[in-house]
Amino acid sequence: MKFRVAREVLAEAVAWTARSLPPRPSVPVLAGIMLEVQGSQLSVSGFDYEVSARSEIDVQSTEDGRTLVPGRLLAEITRALPPHPVDVVAEGARMSITCGNARFSLPTLPVEDYPSLPSMPSAAGVVDSDAFAEAVSQVAVAAGRDDTLPMLTGVRLEIEGDVVTLAATDRYRLAVREFAWRPETPGLSAAVLVPARTLADAAKTLTSGPEVVLSLSSGGSGEGILGMSGKDRQTTTRLLDAEFVKYRAIMPNESSSFAELPVGLFTDAAKRVALVAERGTPLRCEFTPGQVTLKAGGTDDEGQAEERCDVVFDGDPLTIGFNPTFLLDGLAAVHTPRARMDFTTALKPAVLSGVSEQTGDDDRPAERPGSYRYLIMPVRLPG
Repeated sequence: MKFRVAREVLAEAVAWTARSLPPRPSVPVLAGIMLEVQGSQLSVSGFDYEVSARSEIDVQSTEDGRTLVPGRLLAEITRALPPHPVDVVAEGARMSITCGNARFSLPTLPVEDYPSLPSMPSAAGVVDSDAFAEAVSQVAVAAGRDDTLPMLTGVRLEIEGDVVTLAATDRYRLAVREFAWRPETPGLSAAVLVPARTLADAAKTLTSGPEVVLSLSSGGSGEGILGMSGKDRQTTTRLLDAEFVKYRAIMPNESSSFAELPVGLFTDAAKRVALVAERGTPLRCEFTPGQVTLKAGGTDDEGQAEERCDVVFDGDPLTIGFNPTFLLDGLAAVHTPRARMDFTTALKPAVLSGVSEQTGDDDRPAERPGSYRYLIMPVRLPG
């Protein structure tokens, strides 16, 4: 195998593929990246039986072939090469990399022991890449990180016609986002549970093209796989075989009061007050007409903080406590200058959502987009 390629192009393809490599592979070959040249195309791929990643780039090839090399080391080398064309030659048990005055020789791994990448399932539909990346980032923040509860480490992806709904929860908060897409088959209906970390990483990095193609294995559930592909890149992930919570039953349908918050000012105030909140202690929010008072700490042997922030509040005065990290995560995910928080009681979940800006000169309340909702459980306050 012999080819020449621009350093930046090779480094980007290798770095993207290396992101999916397992930190502690079960067998040595799974730490490798497969390089395969056919004609003027180089395929850079990795697979650990759960997640696969493949990137294709144009090269000047003089000899087809394939080789398997240590992936993370290759990523470090290609990132550090000088800005010159890269010549790669694989012969026998070694692969050489020459770039300007730099030369590396790497041992290869046994190609025959490497598993075949799964085939990409049939395309289910297409979504704008920026919209997909935003939606996944807004929802994945609420996914659990405890692998002993696999149903909470995933993002529920539901398809109903031309609408996709994403949902994730760790039992203490729940994030739901809806967005439009273009299905291949009208009236398509499917529901799958996708590992949140894999989905978030793929959505964030499949932005080289304007669109992302979503592909589902037959049936769209169970032991199948989800495929995602953008320009010159594609990735697959095995779906989680677990039952997701019935999240729609958790989301309140009505509220007794609400607050409209300036996201930037409220976030800054919450961050300052939370500095004195010991681990596991709540941020106290006292809502009254026209303002909210944020408090943390309170005992004589710990720090105390208090700050007021102007808000629009409708309802009886309310004092409620939140985990400050969970509250700040939700505020960061709203992606609008103003947010609305709906309350039922101080001991029941609150729902955070975005508020669109007013376009007229009248005093009508701003329209609330219903595409993103972030439910957060309150923390019982002492006393």
